[in-house]
Amino acid sequence: MKKHVLTALVLAAASLVSAQAFAQDKAGPWMVRVRAVNLASANTDSTGLGLTVSDIVLPEVDFSYFFTPNIAVELILTVPQQHDVKSKGVKIGTITELPPTLLAQYHFPMNGYKPYVGAGINYTKFTTSDIAGGSVTPDAGSWGGALQAGVDIPLSGNMYFNFDVKKVWIATNINAGGNSLGTLRVDPLLVGVGIGWRF
Repeated sequence: MKKHVLTALVLAAASLVSAQAFAQDKAGPWMVRVRAVNLASANTDSTGLGLTVSDIVLPEVDFSYFFTPNIAVELILTVPQQHDVKSKGVKIGTITELPPTLLAQYHFPMNGYKPYVGAGINYTKFTTSDIAGGSVTPDAGSWGGALQAGVDIPLSGNMYFNFDVKKVWIATNINAGGNSLGTLRVDPLLVGVGIGWRF
């Protein structure tokens, strides 16, 4: 009797694992999202110039790959973004940056809503700058951490509504005449909404 019960339990477990694998295969390991994102900068400046970069709304696209139903990686991309740069409230130029971000994510096993958290790294490339007629320049790039929390809400089929919040640490040295004036920490908070497709 015990042997039959054990056999039944093993078969039931195998069936459950197979069903989960099939469901995952059916959903597919890839997800693509497009978002509209509000970028709000922290603007902490140690140069004494009172530097700030403007907040903007930007387009964002990300590509996620699911290794398991719960674990994924996400690459976040956008096009180069231009910000106004101000000194003590007065515009003194512009700066253009490109900030790809790579995150490892954990998606919580829930029915319906699909919340997730992520952590990773950001590299921001400052592609062009025109600050004070070129007399003030940032370093070429910035490496920093990134944290994320969000949720995918099923709409229909393989389509999801997405809400996402990220904190990204971005800082650059500010230079003039070959000398460092100090550091500008942008450290933006990014809040986005969008649509995702799983395939």
